[in-house]
Amino acid sequence: MAATYVKPGELGLNPEKLTEMLTELEQTVEIHSISVRFDGKVILEGAWEPFSLEKPQMMHSLSKIGTSICLGFALDEGKIHLEDKLLDYVRDELPEEYDPALKRWSLETLPFIPQEFKYEVIPAVSKQFRIVSGLLNRTDVDTIYVCTDSGREGEYIYRLVEQQAGVKGKNRRRVWIDSQTEEEILRGIKEAKDLKEYDNLAASAYLRAKEDYLMGINFSRVLTLKYGWTLGNYLNQKRSLVVAVGRVMTCVLGMIVKREREIRTFVPTPFYRILGHFDCQGFQVEAEWKAVKGSKYFESNKLYKDNGFLDKKDAQEFIKYLEDGSNNETIVVSSSKRQEKKNPPLLYNLAELQNECSKRFKLSPDETLKVVQDLYEKKLVTYPRTDARVLSSAVAKEIYKNIGGLNNYTPLSGFANEIMQGKKYQGIIKSKYVDDKKITDHYAIIPTGQAVGSLSRISEMGQKVYDVIARRFLSIFMPPAVYLKIKLETQTKGEAFFANFKMLKDPGYLKVTGMGGQKKEAQLTEEQIHAISSLKKGMPLPVKDYTIKDGTTSAPKRYNSGSLILAMENAGQLIEDEDLREQIKGSGIGTSATRAEIVKKLVSNKYIALNKKTQIVTPTLTGEMIVNVVSASIGSLLNPTLTASWEKGLTYVAEGSVTEEEYMQKLDKFVTQKTNIVKQNNFQYQLRQSFDQIAPYYQKKK
Repeated sequence: MAATYVKPGELGLNPEKLTEMLTELEQTVEIHSISVRFDGKVILEGAWEPFSLEKPQMMHSLSKIGTSICLGFALDEGKIHLEDKLLDYVRDELPEEYDPALKRWSLETLPFIPQEFKYEVIPAVSKQFRIVSGLLNRTDVDTIYVCTDSGREGEYIYRLVEQQAGVKGKNRRRVWIDSQTEEEILRGIKEAKDLKEYDNLAASAYLRAKEDYLMGINFSRVLTLKYGWTLGNYLNQKRSLVVAVGRVMTCVLGMIVKREREIRTFVPTPFYRILGHFDCQGFQVEAEWKAVKGSKYFESNKLYKDNGFLDKKDAQEFIKYLEDGSNNETIVVSSSKRQEKKNPPLLYNLAELQNECSKRFKLSPDETLKVVQDLYEKKLVTYPRTDARVLSSAVAKEIYKNIGGLNNYTPLSGFANEIMQGKKYQGIIKSKYVDDKKITDHYAIIPTGQAVGSLSRISEMGQKVYDVIARRFLSIFMPPAVYLKIKLETQTKGEAFFANFKMLKDPGYLKVTGMGGQKKEAQLTEEQIHAISSLKKGMPLPVKDYTIKDGTTSAPKRYNSGSLILAMENAGQLIEDEDLREQIKGSGIGTSATRAEIVKKLVSNKYIALNKKTQIVTPTLTGEMIVNVVSASIGSLLNPTLTASWEKGLTYVAEGSVTEEEYMQKLDKFVTQKTNIVKQNNFQYQLRQSFDQIAPYYQKKK
């Protein structure tokens, strides 16, 4: 037949029916053209075009909007696979496939920098690849829609397959979407751009792979050849231990070891704070002394910071000084009462969500990613592998659709209805929650507002994570939380005392997100608030007593899996304050798509241990020994700032401000220099000494 007109309804809307119909159809007709109707309108018409799909759920989504005839990409001997990941077909070739001499690990063959990189089809999926290749190269197909993940790694997957399949002379269109809802897929198809517009992104993807390949191959081999036996013998393994090195993985391992050493060498410092208890019109106020300018102890070396004595005797003598001649009074310097507003936090990106789920549910980053990926594939939330915490202006214009959909989500339907009825979404486009400049590939993770009815069929953990995302989303349309802040400052013999009270007056957005994680606020009666705020400058207050409160400095906290992801996002800095994190945010270590896998790999390599109950991360003896080896040989691999700069360079390539050639020259030079330096040096003796120093910390307690 020259052409066949197929109605989507004839293909059915479920996978089983679709498989049956497609198989029968392919056996009886040769498909040349397609016309797709949606809600009675023709939305796609023309030559049959295979869609390049990376994940089966995307294929399933396309089938439901009537493009099921375009699912040839997922055919394997006439059947559709909805269970397995479809498209990990191609990999970099092993070194020995460039040169047989490279099969044997030898210092003479290093550094290994191929002039041209080779790729091969993974043998286990070669049959599937041949089917895909045949579809892409069909003579009657003139256009290919690329529907792999909308990001750097998704781009890389398709480009590799196309490269190995030898596709030539086709019109290629890139479908770039933020969710798998029917509406978004239709928009993605309609607005699909020429694939050439993503060539810079593809170049950065190839470079990322080459970078990881070259650093992994060269540094792992050279360090193993130089120090593998030193490591293996020390661990009584009677073999050479392979030193697995990765551009990002090794840096993260270094961060974990550094934190462990900070804890190990930490010496607690006791200090002694001075508290005053004053009578304020019938009730007691506790105020704390601080050595501000004018104090006899201002910038004194006898203090820890500005509010604690290092020696208890000095604290005791100071109290005697305050009591002597003060007539048991302290004089009011100032009192104030004011309101303070706290706006809702920004939306979740993947790192923030992984941190939240680590704290709340004790999920590892990898587990969180799996849960939110499942929510995405079920059309419940938008694309999860994002670094952005804001919305795009285009999405903000139609955000009422997402909010309206949550009217059907019972736990939050009241809030969704309140926002819709009051049209509280109308000003969002001018707020800090919408910023196109802070979005690279995708906006923040938010609920789509669709498929809410399917929540009952997903896992309990999936429902919990969805609820967290939905609450954060709705909170940005709610008013800020309002606090009442009351301050009192007094002086005794020129020494300043401060009392601060903070009370929640109006919960605002906290009604949606809940009060979890909020510090417990002081509770004062209206009478007490009035008593403090009405005090005038110069008024004396009776002093009940001055007391000493003991304190001790705390060791740094170990990373948990969530805080480690945040530290990776901020180039090794763990910043506890969420708002401050966003302000200083720059280039991170790894990407939102890869960080969870890196942590998982460190655990599987037994370089770190992850406590499943607490999610606390600690190094193993092997892991710390590896860090010592790298530190002595290629110390720059442990520098988070430098590692982040490599990631920033890839971003510049994707933006087109740095060429592929410029980046590759820098990479070749770095790998060559560092490999040659390792070959020239011998630190076996020094390393054994360093192993002796750390080994006692890993001895099992009897």
